[in-house]
Amino acid sequence: MAKLVETTYGDALFELAISESSVDSLYAEAQAVIEAFEQNKELGRLLNHPKIEKEEKEQVIKNVFEKFVSKNMTGFLVIMISKDRQKKIVGTLKAFEKRVKEYKKIGTAYVSTAKPLTDAQKDKVVARLSATTEYAAFEMNYIVDESLIGGMVIRIGDRVVDSSIKHKIDELAKDLKKIQLA
Repeated sequence: MAKLVETTYGDALFELAISESSVDSLYAEAQAVIEAFEQNKELGRLLNHPKIEKEEKEQVIKNVFEKFVSKNMTGFLVIMISKDRQKKIVGTLKAFEKRVKEYKKIGTAYVSTAKPLTDAQKDKVVARLSATTEYAAFEMNYIVDESLIGGMVIRIGDRVVDSSIKHKIDELAKDLKKIQLA
């Protein structure tokens, strides 16, 4: 149910952004609002406090964000408060970000390697991903995991390509366990 609420409101914000040709600006504002909530946990606690009236919460949102984001974003946040969805604001904005990335064909890739990649290696990874996927661009996240021994693991959404030495050793171990000695 929680994801349904976030997806529904995120889709509504996306449709607004499309209809008003403000996808890029609302995307940037969504990122700023998410960052504000993540850096200021007190704001979330204040908005979720049961003894604070809804009108006061709406006024807090206006006071905090009105000078920094568009009327559409402020209005969206106020609607979330008025519908008692304040706990879902960050999740909803993340759902909106996901829709924008799908729309703009931006993939998010997580690349794990045993050692840090050089810039040239990173460029090759991006080029290879661009050639083998439908995405026009990527947000790259590089992770060093020494337990991989060598090779790399690439995750994009729910797809995983594991060419690490650790994975190959694990597969070999499974195969060897299947062999019955006579």
